[in-house]
Amino acid sequence: MNREQFEHTIRAAGAVLGISELLVIGSQALHASMTGDLPDEASRSVEVDVAVFEDTNARGADLIDGSIGEASMFHSTFGYYAHGVAETTAILPTQWRERLVRFETPATSGVVAWCLEPHDLWISKAIAGRHKDIEFCSALLRLGVVNVAELSRRLADVDAIDDRVRTLVQSRIDRG
Repeated sequence: MNREQFEHTIRAAGAVLGISELLVIGSQALHASMTGDLPDEASRSVEVDVAVFEDTNARGADLIDGSIGEASMFHSTFGYYAHGVAETTAILPTQWRERLVRFETPATSGVVAWCLEPHDLWISKAIAGRHKDIEFCSALLRLGVVNVAELSRRLADVDAIDDRVRTLVQSRIDRG
């Protein structure tokens, strides 16, 4: 997904939800922190993981999925889509909200996407541990988008994982 596609999806999500601020928690959150092209491991994704702040009953996520989600008319027309998720989908370090990166351009028509900061995003992806997540994390390390020392600090601030997962993620950080 390129920047224009990301902007279009943010604009569409805001319109569907009738809100001017939303949360992006997946790999496309990098658009807020990086200029230019994203690493291949991020740009090959065709979805933006969109959450509505404090959407405790997941109505926003359902509305996104039904309107501009996978297999929707939006998806079939443009080749990319929004995936409605809950804030709690990602396991994140404490104080992640304080580090969110604001993304707003003229092309988002007043909709602000609050995107995970790259270190918080990396931690979330490393904890998820799917093959595509590990490739994504490796790319961010290889390209110097994230710092190993900061990743270790952020990992120490994650409460919701067991020791086995913590050790595995720390070993991914250490392999840098």
